[in-house]
Amino acid sequence: MFSIYILTYNEEIDIAECIESAMLSDDIIVVDSYSSDRTVEIARRYPVRVEPHRFESHGKQRTWMLRSISTKYEWVYILEADERMTPQLFEECCQAMQTSEYVGYYVAERVMFMDRWIRRSTQYPRYQMRLFRKDKVWFDDYGHTEREVCDGETGFLKETYPHYTCGKGLSRWIEKHNRYSTDEARETLRQLHYGNVKWRDLLFGQTEVDRRRALKDLSLRLPLRPVVRFIYMYFFLGGILDGRAGFAWCTLQAFYEYLILLKIDELKRQGKIPPPSEASSRTCEEIDSASM
Repeated sequence: MFSIYILTYNEEIDIAECIESAMLSDDIIVVDSYSSDRTVEIARRYPVRVEPHRFESHGKQRTWMLRSISTKYEWVYILEADERMTPQLFEECCQAMQTSEYVGYYVAERVMFMDRWIRRSTQYPRYQMRLFRKDKVWFDDYGHTEREVCDGETGFLKETYPHYTCGKGLSRWIEKHNRYSTDEARETLRQLHYGNVKWRDLLFGQTEVDRRRALKDLSLRLPLRPVVRFIYMYFFLGGILDGRAGFAWCTLQAFYEYLILLKIDELKRQGKIPPPSEASSRTCEEIDSASM
């Protein structure tokens, strides 16, 4: 058995189904960023713990909950409110925990959009760190999201989880990605000034995660990124085979890239070049000390 964290902010549409899918575990913790809707009210109808914490960033929120909220089990799973646990995935997680070879496991998402699985243009399988020993993994910020730091070897699970990325409607997606694009613009400027492309990982990366991250670092340096991204996703990845939903998805992603470029230009004109990010080589003990 393992504990499940559910991260929430204004998730009244999704939280009930998310919790119900997670109730295969007997230790569920909802970490809420002070929602202004009925998220907490709905969550408290279920046998779960609700822990509020002011949101600073995705990486800091995850690291705080891992260090500050006790769990019944050593192994934990992170679930977003618009994601679902499945019985098949839960069973594989329980089996994977039995080995001492890995400290964590990546799980691939199935992006659900316009009532269908967008398999091709979402670069499936796209893996996320989801199941791990809570004393061996923490998170740094990267753009609008986070990037895990693992103190040990990691593996990959075969089962996937559904991600209802637009379950709250298109307006909510646009609202969220308008905010995300600001963080992505800062991270892109940081990478352009202080980072580089890891060509070895791009060409010979040992895992899909290594190759995908190197590809993203390369894509930040390409001209006409919105156009390139649409062509790459729609034609090269096969989004055209995802039908009307695939075209809409690829168009939205190109629009998102254009927002990022506009905000990069704005930051440059304002002279706001972000400083280098904190080194991700910090030890688990250093993370613990910083959170105390």
